[in-house]
Amino acid sequence: MKKYYISAIIFGLFTIPLHATSIIANINGEPISDTDITARTKLMARQGRTSVDNRRVALQNIIDDNIKVEYASNFNAVPDEKTVDTELKKMNLGVLPASEITMAKRALRAEMAWQMVVARTIMPTIKISDEQITSETADLARTHGLPIEMTIIRLIDIPSDIAAKLSKPSSCDNAMEIAERFGGAPQKFTAAQYELSADIRERVATLAKLTWSPVVDRSVLLVCNTKKMPEYKNLDKTIKQNAIFKQAMFTADQQLKQLRRKAIIIINDDRYKL
Repeated sequence: MKKYYISAIIFGLFTIPLHATSIIANINGEPISDTDITARTKLMARQGRTSVDNRRVALQNIIDDNIKVEYASNFNAVPDEKTVDTELKKMNLGVLPASEITMAKRALRAEMAWQMVVARTIMPTIKISDEQITSETADLARTHGLPIEMTIIRLIDIPSDIAAKLSKPSSCDNAMEIAERFGGAPQKFTAAQYELSADIRERVATLAKLTWSPVVDRSVLLVCNTKKMPEYKNLDKTIKQNAIFKQAMFTADQQLKQLRRKAIIIINDDRYKL
């Protein structure tokens, strides 16, 4: 009878799913278990990041964490435990199981370390031209609008042949006169560019002052006056900083790809191989 129970216990041990504690991959000698991947997928879900290939994405993120921290250690840019704990509290992730806390710290430490590396080694090398700032400003104007007060004249239900006869005005009042001369009923309004509806903002973002726009949906627009608002004061600086950040992140992504190629990555489970 005793032999039976011993055999049953041994059999039970071997019926535990192998993937529960299996090593899925190694990155530079550090093992990544199935449990690690499960913890990362749960963390991703808490952050609203889901995909049809969650577990493979989770493994790639863990691999990247390792690469980032190892590279950052060359610059003494890896945050200590206390710093990571402080930042983790700010994320308000709620009460987490121990495995998810460990994974959250791992992810946060890697991201903080990588940001420090980017700030120290990449951002100082980025040079932004006036053309890039102009392009960024135009993109911002189209998508979100700028702190510019605009006086706009709109003609609605206007035939294309009549629109073609609208001459260039010298002022807002002159624009109104021209429109009325052709039997139109011009609408005049003033608003901050960022308060305009998306379709209007798109049309006036790059429209030259005192120039009639092309006909769209039987309407024509004209910006007859603009005035920079107080918050425009630091806009150029902000746009330049954003442009530098975007370029730095692109460069950092290219650098991370190179570091991945140099890393020793061993995938033990065919389900995770590319």
